Amino acid sequence: MDWSHYRFRSLWALPAPPATVYEVLERAEDYPRWWPQVREVTRVDDTSGVLRVRSVLPYDLRFTARKVRHDPAAGVLEIAMTGDLDGWARWTLTAHGTGTLARYDQEVDVAKPLLRRLAVPGRPFFRANHALMMRDGRRGLRMYLRQGHPAG
Repeated sequence: MDWSHYRFRSLWALPAPPATVYEVLERAEDYPRWWPQVREVTRVDDTSGVLRVRSVLPYDLRFTARKVRHDPAAGVLEIAMTGDLDGWARWTLTAHGTGTLARYDQEVDVAKPLLRRLAVPGRPFFRANHALMMRDGRRGLRMYLRQGHPAG
């Protein structure tokens, strides 16, 4: 088993239609407005940017995200990630009542040297750290959508 390899899945029920959620999620430069752990997003070009994230544990992760799939009709946004995290992440949006069910899938290898050295003893803490980040992201996005900050 590669202790630095992670697979995550989160499901978020959101109070807006899929098209609105999609438009918000495709604007990664706005993530720091509603997702507390996304500290900084710097656009590199039309398809990529550098993100800095930090949750409860005292370390930052920096990675370049490059858009690899942008399919509004299917409700899919996917990025490739390189840097402290190498892998991919994907949002898949479907209608759910009057709102949206957003499924987030991520598969990454941790490349940051310190975290690789702590891979075995730190694994449960890293997973919990990720879970807290996703919980806060869901809360932040729900509030952002309710406050009328859809795409624009």
